[in-house]
Amino acid sequence: MSGRTRLALCATAATLMASGALLPLVDTSGWLVQVAILLALQSGVGGLARRVPLARPVTVAVQALVTLLLLTLVFAREQAIAGVIPGPEVFQHFSTLLEAGGDDVGRYAIPAPLTDGIRLMVVGGVLVVGLVVDALAVTFRTAAPAGLPLLALYSVAAGLSGDGAGWLWFLLAAAGYLLLLLAEGRDRLSQWGRVFGGSGHAPGRVTAGLDNEGGAIAPVRTGRRIGAVALGIALVVPLALPALDGGLLDGSGGPGGGDGDGGGTISAVNPLVALQDSLNQPEDREVISYRTNAKNTQDLYLRIVSLDKFDGTTWRTTVRDISDVPSRLPDPPGLSPDVRRTEIQTNISADDRYAQNWLPMPYPASQVRIDGRWRYEPVGRALVGDRGQTTRGAQYSVNSLVVEPTAEQLASAPAPRSDLAREFTKVPGSLPSVVASTAREVTEGSANDYERAVKLQDWFSSEGGFTYNTQVRAGSGPSAIARFLDQKEGFCVHFSFAMASMARTLGIPARVAVGFTPGSAQANGTMSVGLRDAHAWPELYFEGVGWTRFEPTPNRGSVPEYTRQDTPSEDSDASAVPQPSTSTAPSPTPSQSQDCPRDVQQQGGCTSAMPQLAGGSSDDGPPLGWIIGGALLALIVLVVPALPMLWRTRVRAVRLGSGGRTEADAAARTLAAWQEVTDTAWDHGITPDESQTPRKAAARIVRVGGLGTGPAESVHRVAAAVEQVLYAPRPQHAPGLGDDVRRLRDGLRASATRTARLRATVAPRSAARVVWAASDRWAALSTRWSGWVARRWEALRRPARQGG
Repeated sequence: MSGRTRLALCATAATLMASGALLPLVDTSGWLVQVAILLALQSGVGGLARRVPLARPVTVAVQALVTLLLLTLVFAREQAIAGVIPGPEVFQHFSTLLEAGGDDVGRYAIPAPLTDGIRLMVVGGVLVVGLVVDALAVTFRTAAPAGLPLLALYSVAAGLSGDGAGWLWFLLAAAGYLLLLLAEGRDRLSQWGRVFGGSGHAPGRVTAGLDNEGGAIAPVRTGRRIGAVALGIALVVPLALPALDGGLLDGSGGPGGGDGDGGGTISAVNPLVALQDSLNQPEDREVISYRTNAKNTQDLYLRIVSLDKFDGTTWRTTVRDISDVPSRLPDPPGLSPDVRRTEIQTNISADDRYAQNWLPMPYPASQVRIDGRWRYEPVGRALVGDRGQTTRGAQYSVNSLVVEPTAEQLASAPAPRSDLAREFTKVPGSLPSVVASTAREVTEGSANDYERAVKLQDWFSSEGGFTYNTQVRAGSGPSAIARFLDQKEGFCVHFSFAMASMARTLGIPARVAVGFTPGSAQANGTMSVGLRDAHAWPELYFEGVGWTRFEPTPNRGSVPEYTRQDTPSEDSDASAVPQPSTSTAPSPTPSQSQDCPRDVQQQGGCTSAMPQLAGGSSDDGPPLGWIIGGALLALIVLVVPALPMLWRTRVRAVRLGSGGRTEADAAARTLAAWQEVTDTAWDHGITPDESQTPRKAAARIVRVGGLGTGPAESVHRVAAAVEQVLYAPRPQHAPGLGDDVRRLRDGLRASATRTARLRATVAPRSAARVVWAASDRWAALSTRWSGWVARRWEALRRPARQGG
């Protein structure tokens, strides 16, 4: 195997190993096989182009063209001309797919379904990286810069996935890069001929320096050591720097960064993007199922985490201390013994495909029984996985309290503690004034904080004219809240953020909880929670009751009984009427189509359609520019591959055409015929040897080409004519040279295989002479230009020296 072939294989392998980092991003891995096949074809085309040989830029251009044809064949066969040639419709289809893929990336949670748009982005991105790596490492023989596109590929995957096992993909990508460097090193060393390792050998033994028994040669062995040390430093140094505790090899794999002995902290997280992704999933996949002894499940929200820090850009979790999970969780802060409460038990099972660092459970939990590495955050009363622990396949049991305050208890709640009020009523100075003014306007005439909270909730859920829509961009900064109040369209994130912010401007402690609504009842008595049950809601603090749930999002979840105007003060369980929730039949949104199923309407699934993969329906057709550009591109795609064949046909006709009868003409025609003989043999795999005489070259062509008597005699006649015009005092015209060359070509084609004949016709090797000629002309032009610049510079400098 040649050095370049080995280098090309290593470049392809390195790209495939780096692209493995994309596997966690999608829910299927079949695309990797497709990528491997396409990369192999792309690399093979590069190898053929370098073997011709073509100029380096031409080689890269040919690979790029073949890559475009492959992508067209895979993704836009129906829109292409003859199923493979890209036209205007192909590029329009690519544009639509990429736009849809961009929307899918922002919509789906990881791992995302492999839609056509995402598949084009993944496969096309890897092929582009593979093309750059092959061009740098093999075509231009500079493997070191090829690490940059490999690093970019891994960085994009790692930045999107956030997977705790991402270091495995890093090691694979790094190993592929080191393999590429090693292959280049071996190739460069082999060009020096025999290289000695420098170590002693047995007397009389001669080694080429790459022997198996003696180990690698010194330069290669040193390169391995340098690569291993560099890789080790890249992995170890981030672990040794305290400021990089969220680095590549962070063992926590999530927000829990404790050491397991009761200490540690919990880092800030923001699960809002994942929440919107879950709401927009095309299939409502079950992620949690549970069984509970609660009499009423409509208020049994599964809370994951609370966001209690609003810095003007987003709501997030405050960095707090975490500890071991106590056998019995302490009572919720601020809960008075006078408030009615009931303890229930809920047995929860998480799906194997649901991996969450935070543990979903009813609030407030009093006892949690679960296996694994979990830590407790007391302020938010949340459990967080430690050192990569997730909910994947978890089975656990939670005892929790059903807190049932009355409207009177909430209305008469005293002022909260000063430290709690100070922390949970902070609003950034950048918060638009419209937020506070709207809050005051909506709650005007309220006698206490409870009435203000209820008025805010009712204004958002029913009285303010708001519309539920999961397709609205999930902005969370102060400008997004002001925009939401103006446009009055959004989903649970917008409603909960806005209400919590407005409550804080009124002096009511508030935060945002993220989790799931209760789900839907199943025939076997369990409750099923799907991705579309993901939800966010505000929690407001009332002294004597504690953190209390409110529901401002219309047609989502259930409005708490204690916020209803007709809430009875005694035994609410006996008279409460279940309200619409995700576990009961929802009422359709008035603005949605009546043809939309009611369960889909509640999830906001009918408010917008999935991105369409077809172009617009305008009757005007594509623009004229697209038509002209597509036609030119199709012409290029058709003509460029045929250029070598057309060139050889033209050159053969010129060489064997009629000419003058003078002595000079006879010599030129004879030499042209001989040039055609050598090029015809070259096209059929017989490489020309300029060091041989015409007689020996003719004998070699006859021997290697396996020619019969007639073609062999024709070759020898042409060789004899060449010797005559080269050495005779007066060159004479030799008749029939054109016929002799044609008989030679027929003889070579008769003895060649079908593949060899096709190669000689479509991709003749002798076409490399065009590239050589262009290279010689460029070199000559560069030499003349350099000489002219040097002379001009010398002329400019000469007066200065004379004046000195």
